[in-house]
Amino acid sequence: MTASEWFHPTAIIEDGAVIRAGTRIWQWVHVMGGARIGRNGSIGQGCFIGNVTIGDGCRIQNNVSVYDGVTLGDDVFLGPSCVFTNVKHPRAHVSRKTAFEPTVIGSGASIGANATILCGVNIGAYAMIGAGAVVTDRVAAHAIIIGSPARQNGWACRCGETLGADRVCARCGDRYASDGETLTRL
Repeated sequence: MTASEWFHPTAIIEDGAVIRAGTRIWQWVHVMGGARIGRNGSIGQGCFIGNVTIGDGCRIQNNVSVYDGVTLGDDVFLGPSCVFTNVKHPRAHVSRKTAFEPTVIGSGASIGANATILCGVNIGAYAMIGAGAVVTDRVAAHAIIIGSPARQNGWACRCGETLGADRVCARCGDRYASDGETLTRL
């Protein structure tokens, strides 16, 4: 361990895992050998990290399992106990390891506590998924998604603030345009 990395002594990090400088791994975390984890992130206690790719600066809160088939862009936030699935039709007695459906979380996206993300979903950059939401379909960049099943409830700025009808962020001043389906920073 170098000065730029810190792994709790109870963490299990399998041979072959790549964890870049500055990422902290907390207690009772299991990182599989095929994991690729970027720089300057944090993985909270009780997490399972499969053979996945996690970008730089990601913050994964306690009790999150990131299963095979999931890819996180840079600066993704995963709230406590959020859930990913990786098979659409699971059965205990039928192996589905070749049927993992890819799930991609765009850079800067945030997923709230106890949200469930079904496999095969792409979540756009800077999207914000509300606590407890059940996401079953693609999410546009910057979309705010809430409920079960999850539905769009507005747009979020890159800094995380909810945008009003004028599409100007009250916090950082960024300006956006929307065609109803997408949001573009001006």
